[in-house]
Amino acid sequence: MKVLELLEEIEEIVDTSSGFPLTGKILVDAEEILEIVKEIRIELPDEIQQAQWIKDERQRILDEAKGEAETILKDAKLQAEALIENDDITMKAKVRADEIMSVANANAINLKMSTFDYIDSILYNFQDKMEQMNAIYFTDMFNSLQNTFDQINGTISSNRNEIKDMIYRAQMENEES
Repeated sequence: MKVLELLEEIEEIVDTSSGFPLTGKILVDAEEILEIVKEIRIELPDEIQQAQWIKDERQRILDEAKGEAETILKDAKLQAEALIENDDITMKAKVRADEIMSVANANAINLKMSTFDYIDSILYNFQDKMEQMNAIYFTDMFNSLQNTFDQINGTISSNRNEIKDMIYRAQMENEES
């Protein structure tokens, strides 16, 4: 995968960069690193684009459910108004309108809950894929960088101990002289 190659390229840049003595810091070409980061962004899997689609789809479904609920409510009102001509018909119409409103509200709630469940399952799957990607790519990269820094710190510590030993021997020679 191209992303892994680009990450290895960043790791190589870090490994081969010249360092500042005694600081553990290195000097890297910012433009080169930023160019590689741009390439990584281009190469990222479609899951990120899918997340945007899921967000847009969720809003579309919610808008559609709201529109359907409003249509059902309008239809119920129109039917109720048509039946107002007679008191008996009016009472029956009110009862029927209440039934229709209850059904419409129940349908809207069921549709909304189904939509939320659907979106949640898609987001759960996306979250799982992102965790897998993190475990596969970024954990390995971090561990590799950590090992590199540990090796550098070990080398520096060894060099410092060697210098301290040289200082001690020089002091001992001066005292003997």
